Formats: sequence, structure tokens, C-alpha cells
Amino acid sequence: MNDHEPVVDLQLDRAHSARIYDYMLGGKTNFLADRMAAGRVLGVFPAALVAARINREFMHRATRHLAASGLRQFLDIGTGIPTPPNLHEIAQRTAPDARVVYTDNDPIVLAHAAALLRGTPEGRTAYVPADVTDPASILTAPQLRATLDLTRPVALSLNALMHFVTDDGRDRAHTVVEALKSALPSGSTLAMTHATSDHSPDTMHRILGIYREAGTELQFRTREEFVRFFDGWELLDPGVTLSHQWRPDRPEDATHVTDGEAAGYAAVARKP
Repeated sequence: MNDHEPVVDLQLDRAHSARIYDYMLGGKTNFLADRMAAGRVLGVFPAALVAARINREFMHRATRHLAASGLRQFLDIGTGIPTPPNLHEIAQRTAPDARVVYTDNDPIVLAHAAALLRGTPEGRTAYVPADVTDPASILTAPQLRATLDLTRPVALSLNALMHFVTDDGRDRAHTVVEALKSALPSGSTLAMTHATSDHSPDTMHRILGIYREAGTELQFRTREEFVRFFDGWELLDPGVTLSHQWRPDRPEDATHVTDGEAAGYAAVARKP
């Protein structure tokens, strides 16, 4: 390590939301505190593993669809710990020349970011350490500007991210998403998932408490609040669905869990 490089405290003795999600996805970048917190979530919400995995599978399907539709630039905000296959791997399987920028505000994710930068020779991948609540810091980052052309369409991905942005009475989450949307040109897309308590309010309220004890605040949103994130953009068919019901690979995939087990909405929209 270079003497001038900062030491990253991975806080292995504390549960961490990115590592809890990694555990739910079957990843290997998690530790005892994360697995214990995940166990508490599973104790009140046994379908949490299913919910995490169908959320991730939505990202795979949406990315494949957008790459097949001609999108070649992808901006994935709130990347989380790399759990293969990652977004650039999915996009570059369809379009080897796809360019992908990942961003996260978490030093724990940064410590693992090298795994995100191995893409195809024809494409490009980059990582920007930045916070979604400061959109300008993302959009003006040199790594982003060197990788993406913001005068051409960009596929923006906000996968299981905005429920970590609490409004604090200021409608902060929608303001942030509008700032990102306004910076992208016509033909750009927004693919997004978001946890909800619409179908199992008591269970989801208990999950809020578990994450709060781990030092992370969450805000689940209703279907109406989720739809607002796409204001002014054209929803692609089938519109807003639960995450496993958005263009499933097989018809039976749309019915294998209940609404309460899915616990999250998904949609993709295009800027006119």
C-alpha cells in the first residue's frame, strides 16, 4: 500500500447494509455481524432472500433489454459490493462496446471496486466514489466524463437504492432523482427498484428497526410515491410492477412469490 493511501476501516464488527445484501444474494463479501443482522431480518421476513434475488434479477433483465435496444452507456448509482454477474457483465454480453460507470458513497464498496473494472476490451468501466444525494458530484466527476458522453442517451440504474434516502420532510429522494433525470438527454432511460411496505406493513416496520439498530435508516415508499420518480418520462411496458413481474424470462416467474414476499416495485422509463 502506498504510504499516502487512506486506510479503509471495513468495520467488520458491525453489520453493514451492502454486506447484508451481498449475503442475501449468496455472495462471499460478508462477515458474522452481517450474517447475524440478515438472520434477524429473515426471522421476521423469511422471504428476504427471495426478495433480494428477484430484485437483482430485475436488474439483469432490464440491462439486457436496454442493451439489446441500443443503449451503450450505463450509469449505475448505489452499486453495492460486486456480486457477479454485475451490470457491466450483463450489458457487455449483449454489447461488448458498452460503457459503464459505477458509483457508491461507501468506502467498503470502494475497497472492492477493482472487481467492477474488469470488462471487455471494446468497452469501458469506471468507478466514481460519490453520494447520490449530491448528484452534481457524480455528473461532474472526471471518471464519469472520461467514460460517458452525456449528450448521448444514458441508461441510469437506481437499483434498491432510493429507500436508503430518507426525505426528512423535504421530499429529498424525488428532488435527487429529478436532478439526475434533468442532466440526461432524450432517449435516456431510468431503471429502478424500491422497497415498499404496501403489502406487509407490520413486517416491513420491524425491518426498519433492524436496520436502524445497524446504523442505517430506511424509508419504504408507496406505489404512488414510486411512480412519481418517473414523472415526465414514458414508462416502458408493462409499467410499474413488482420486481419479479417486469418482463419475466418465463411466465411462471411472475407468479412464484406473493406480493408481500416481493416487497418491492420496479419499472423502466424513457426520456421523451
